[in-house]
Amino acid sequence: MNRATQGVREAPFPAQSLRAQFPALQHAGAFIFFDNAAGAQIPQLVFDAVNRHLLEHNVQRGGRYPQSIAVDRTIQRARSSVASFVNARRPEEIAFGMNATSFVRLISLAIGQTLAARNEIIVTDLDHEANIATWLALERMGAKFRWWHAREDACLHLDDLKPLLSSRTRLLACAPASNALGGVLDVRSAADLVHGAGGEIFLDAVHYGPHAPTDVQAFDCDYLVCSGYKIFGPHMGFCWGRRELLEAMPAFLTGGEMIRDVRLDGFTTNDIPWKFEAGTPPIAEAIGLGTAIDYLRGIGMGAVRSHEQALTSYAMKALKERYGDEIVIYGPPPSAPRAGIVSFSYKDIHAHDLSQVLDEVGVCVRAGHHCAKPLMRCLGVGATARASFSVYNDEADVDALVDAIGAADALFG
Repeated sequence: MNRATQGVREAPFPAQSLRAQFPALQHAGAFIFFDNAAGAQIPQLVFDAVNRHLLEHNVQRGGRYPQSIAVDRTIQRARSSVASFVNARRPEEIAFGMNATSFVRLISLAIGQTLAARNEIIVTDLDHEANIATWLALERMGAKFRWWHAREDACLHLDDLKPLLSSRTRLLACAPASNALGGVLDVRSAADLVHGAGGEIFLDAVHYGPHAPTDVQAFDCDYLVCSGYKIFGPHMGFCWGRRELLEAMPAFLTGGEMIRDVRLDGFTTNDIPWKFEAGTPPIAEAIGLGTAIDYLRGIGMGAVRSHEQALTSYAMKALKERYGDEIVIYGPPPSAPRAGIVSFSYKDIHAHDLSQVLDEVGVCVRAGHHCAKPLMRCLGVGATARASFSVYNDEADVDALVDAIGAADALFG
């Protein structure tokens, strides 16, 4: 250690001070929120941005009066913030909409119209069902499906992807992180394999975006969707796609700004991103999303990732030290990276009963199949309890979770 660094320690992650910036957590009192994978809380500055818009600029875009001009500018700023967040080359590669699922459907229907000889779509049993069933619905349009199955370690292995690829491969639909287990996929290596076969890769990043830097250039993906309400924003979604692919893609929805011109013999669609934004966009939500992303970037996605990985490792170790074999933690081994999620079962207590006991002592977790029933079948369970972490959680919260699980013994032991 040289003199310049002697005595210098990395500052601890400021979870407590960040928690004070979230009004809902302050109003809730003695309440620990571990349901962030279902939707995170909103910081005060996002409330302020949305309220300011509704108070001062709650008008339609496209007008020439000051308030409408301000709306156009704020939407563009939000689009630019999202583009920077995912490292898009151009802001117009970002489209705003109702939610991520609706964009999966929009892209899938567009791809379904252009299958031709490349009609095979690869799906995984590790994904949220929105990124499975939406593609399976293309069977009536001629799509064929190959399943990339997880192994017993609840991970997807690239060696299992290779034999699924061929000259008929159109697309791989997968997620950088599992919403049920938190395991992280090497999407760049998967993209290299798929592109080598002439196919495309679609990423459902809803459960990755809040936890780690999202870089579509580093991923080398072709499409990506994410949700605002998982990253401290209002309930909405956004989609990114390579410009050349979006421009060539047929638009499924029509109306409003999606249409450039209507004639007796048909219509022409607008340029991107408006080509994929049906009707009036969620203006207030987009403004809130842009503000939330600026907030996250201010914290630093690298810092967020390090904090959540440390907290996840701490939780897995603490749970095992206290309960040993009585608790089962699902997903990749402790040494593998996770996206701030610990999914578990305790003894033979059903996950719903366990979550109710935890709720009664002020620890909020999610219980169920987490919209991942194919994965639950692979695990041989019907449901798990899922604790999912965010920037405002700390080790004291985890300690409370560990202690609270023991309370189940009093009722079910």
